[in-house]
Amino acid sequence: MPLQSKSLGTALNENLTLHSALCRREAPAFQAAIRSGQEVVVACTQEKRLFTELAQRTEGATSPIRFVNIRETGGWSRDAAKASPKLAALLAAAHLPEAEPVATVTYKSAGRLLIVGALDQAEQVAALLSDTLEITIFAQGVSMPAQIGFPEQERKYPVLGGSALKLNGWLGAFEASWSKDNPIDLDLCTRCNACVEVCPEGAIDLSYQVDANKCNSNRDCVAVCKVAGAIDFSRPAKLMTESFDLVLDLGKKPLFTLHAPPQGYFAIDASAGLASSGLPATMLKLRDMVGEFEKPKFFNYKSKICAHSRNESVGCKACIDICSAQAISSDKHHKQIVVNPNLCVGCGACTTVCPTGALTYAYPRVSEQGVRVKTLLSTYAKAGGTQAVLLLHSQTEGQQAVEALGRSVKLKKTLRGLPANVIPLALWHSASAGIDLWLSAIAFGAEQLVVLVTGEEAPDYITALEEQMQVAQTLLNGMGYSGVHFHLLRAPTGASQLANLDAALQTLIAKRPVTPAVVARFAVVQEKRSTLDMAIDHFMTQAPITLPEAIALPAKGSPFGSLLVNRDTCTLCLSCVSACPASALQDNPEMPQLKFIEKNCVQCGLCATTCPENAITLVPRLLLTPERKQPRVLNESQPYHCIRCAKPFGTLMAIESMLGKLAGHAMFQGAAADRLKMCGDCRVVDLYSANNEIKITDIR
Repeated sequence: MPLQSKSLGTALNENLTLHSALCRREAPAFQAAIRSGQEVVVACTQEKRLFTELAQRTEGATSPIRFVNIRETGGWSRDAAKASPKLAALLAAAHLPEAEPVATVTYKSAGRLLIVGALDQAEQVAALLSDTLEITIFAQGVSMPAQIGFPEQERKYPVLGGSALKLNGWLGAFEASWSKDNPIDLDLCTRCNACVEVCPEGAIDLSYQVDANKCNSNRDCVAVCKVAGAIDFSRPAKLMTESFDLVLDLGKKPLFTLHAPPQGYFAIDASAGLASSGLPATMLKLRDMVGEFEKPKFFNYKSKICAHSRNESVGCKACIDICSAQAISSDKHHKQIVVNPNLCVGCGACTTVCPTGALTYAYPRVSEQGVRVKTLLSTYAKAGGTQAVLLLHSQTEGQQAVEALGRSVKLKKTLRGLPANVIPLALWHSASAGIDLWLSAIAFGAEQLVVLVTGEEAPDYITALEEQMQVAQTLLNGMGYSGVHFHLLRAPTGASQLANLDAALQTLIAKRPVTPAVVARFAVVQEKRSTLDMAIDHFMTQAPITLPEAIALPAKGSPFGSLLVNRDTCTLCLSCVSACPASALQDNPEMPQLKFIEKNCVQCGLCATTCPENAITLVPRLLLTPERKQPRVLNESQPYHCIRCAKPFGTLMAIESMLGKLAGHAMFQGAAADRLKMCGDCRVVDLYSANNEIKITDIR
């Protein structure tokens, strides 16, 4: 790769010196740099450990050190000769400050491990972990035939048994509950195997539990166990609970079937035996999970703008539906959602689908990601780069796929590697960035944005990303920016898939969509709606066509839209106003009016759910006229005047509707019906002044 230190230095406003053996014979140059006190960026991640150790042994080294990979992402490619602008962009981004610290979530584990599964297999695993962890076994039969001799006769670990085992919690705070309904008391059982021997139906196995489906109640086992007294079929079932720090599940059906199970829970398919289950790697993890651990609190939540619930009605529940860890639940009583930080794995999918920005990604913050995107694209353009494509990928399997593609170019002459105009950006999770950052990237100068998914993502995440991309693409196409700007690139991990990934990237760069002629200068902020508004305003200003009045958007996932109100059925009760979490619906204190500010509408549907007359219909769209930001009247009515004092106290349609519904009711006839036409004050006066009314004080 021909590194052009002069052009790179110009783009970075630095004097750069090219080193080709910094980790070997040119190591003194590195030591001199880290003594300067200025931040040092090493453009190599392969020797990160070596450089770190060298810095620790260098006297007077005070410089902070960062590492960035420019080899697999730029140098090892058929387009390496044209990759200088991308390398400049990656180096500039590496200079940016680290993400600001956020609140943390703490786990405490004392090493209490519950192993669930066949007793013989559980005891084999326990023998390998008991020197570090405190083991308890929940026996679920045995995997070996009885004549082989498993499980062990010696009672080394507490063994639990029963049915209907349930598990909830997380690392350091798991709670197991089950029904203790086994006729054999495992605490009293001496494992003499006499019951196994005498049972004619073979209903008792070496886990010393009775299979009720096989047992014919001959009770030979009770007789043979008379001395120990461990077997009692009349013993009532008892609900048991016990707490654990870690769980290893070897059962046939995992206790958690979530895509992202709680931390501290590990499920191993042991049906084919322990040797082929990937158990060693799991045991190494279990050994390390004793002590106190911290992770970032990945989300921020603003309940005031949450569109989940109002008036005990549920509107938006996109975050609840998409969470693969079931960390989000509904709290209708407090009109909000509840996020369990202990269960949250930091995927950020909830923030991507949240229409209001009530949930935002906290580590790193969206504003920090916006600075990184803007730095990458602006430096790339300053260094002479064109047709920029921003590639978002996870920092785990996505990163591995990108780096594997770069390395494979050296071995497989048919592969081209990462194109020179494709700039990779690692995210904690590929679903953690959404439509606000995507549109901002196009506004900042990217021609295309690609999200790389590798199979580690939950299926619902893929669906949500596709829906959000469809909304973003519809917006741009509707404003005259033709072509495809957003791509969801599937690249399952594995060497056989590298050729498909390589071909897909080459196909992308061959198609150039229309983008704004002028690069935007706004800053991405934490408030999702504010960022979207700034991006949309920029696209409207730079639109290559005469803008239409509105752009119809997909019904699924649209964060923008209007409302249609059926004036024939709407009584202007204004229950929708109190239900609206975004202040899109408003009333007029001077007269009966329902007003609407379309810019604020998030299409949560709470207004339609709350409306007692079913008079509201959602219309997903983006209005491009100035009226989008101005209040407009959806419905209005003449006020109804009190028949006694003429004071307005309701709407004409509401009172007429009420009178029509109560016209046949025996309690609302004559004077009582007239009171419905009075204001609250006059109604009270009329009640006390009526001569033909019987009062309760008149009853003797």
